[in-house]
Amino acid sequence: MKVALHSIEAILVDLPTIRPHVLAMATMHRQTIVLVRIRTDDGIEGIGEGTTIGGLSYCEESAEGIKLAIDTYIAPLLATCDVSRVAETMGAIGRHVVGNHIAKCAVETALLDAAGKRLGVPVSTLIGGGRVRNSMPVAWTLASGDTARDIEEAEAMIAARRHNIFKLKIGKRDVRADVAHVAAIKRAIGDRGSVRVDVNQGWDETQADRGIALLADAGCDLVEQPVAKERLAAMARLSARHSIPLMADEALHGPRSAFRIAADVGARVFALKIAQSGGLLPAREVASIADAAGIGLYGGTMLEAGIGTAASAQLFATLPHLAWGTELFGPLLLTEEILAEPLAYADFALRVPEGPGLGVAIDADKLAHFRRDRTAPTLHMVGGHA
Repeated sequence: MKVALHSIEAILVDLPTIRPHVLAMATMHRQTIVLVRIRTDDGIEGIGEGTTIGGLSYCEESAEGIKLAIDTYIAPLLATCDVSRVAETMGAIGRHVVGNHIAKCAVETALLDAAGKRLGVPVSTLIGGGRVRNSMPVAWTLASGDTARDIEEAEAMIAARRHNIFKLKIGKRDVRADVAHVAAIKRAIGDRGSVRVDVNQGWDETQADRGIALLADAGCDLVEQPVAKERLAAMARLSARHSIPLMADEALHGPRSAFRIAADVGARVFALKIAQSGGLLPAREVASIADAAGIGLYGGTMLEAGIGTAASAQLFATLPHLAWGTELFGPLLLTEEILAEPLAYADFALRVPEGPGLGVAIDADKLAHFRRDRTAPTLHMVGGHA
């Protein structure tokens, strides 16, 4: 029997962060998520999240643009679909909406959450045939830019058994200054943890050549997206020249780009992100391409809050190989939690929620407080429902 859309709501939610988060292209002082709530005519509600980094400084989608795309273009399409048929519904959206991967991911997540609740199973059962792991290692990003402060933060994380994998955001300073920062942190941590870097496209090929060689001497384990995402030939040359694995991130935006990078041997690791891929289903295709090509997988993040993090965890729990762990720390960067029950982090890992759908629920009072409009919701209603 066809399941129709009853209503859809896309809500901008502004959440404060525990500290400024410094990237090569921007400094974040808060995180804005787009919370999507889909209600179906059989009484099920599904929730999803669309989140990007630093407004429009990271990619083509902003939180405001994600909401606009959902309200104006995607919501009317959903009204014509059997929303219980998630792949078919997303196919219809894909034929009429170009790009807008994060908006599509948010909607697909809500549809999968509703489908899981309808069937009484976790999303991981729907998309991957079940889990191969119930928890996964989680890296922490050291992004204050201050060496002493970052070392102090890393030591605290190790002592609390919360993280022993650390990713450093570099690319804004001179190459040698950045490498000195990384080397000092690695010396302090020693063998107690892994140190990796994310350049966020901040170098040209010459700088990357010099920087990666110096990072190898410093004991760095992984270099993420050192050059601009369109410089695929440079990525291939750098990956071939250096012993440290190069990880593709911004260059990855779905299965087609994954196939192209794999075919060109442009990276030895993929940062798998459901948002950049356009949803959990296309992200699963990216993972399959990587697996077939012998490319390692790292579970990436767009610094999502609890809903998007739970969605990513549901997918990553199904992957046969996840050699480089994950960085699903987004909720830990926030001072406020909008889930009724926070995600569980312990012993350097995140536990995958167990309940039906995503396995998480919204705290209605927190949502009312942090939603940007601070007003009663305006719903896109279908078929005259009240």
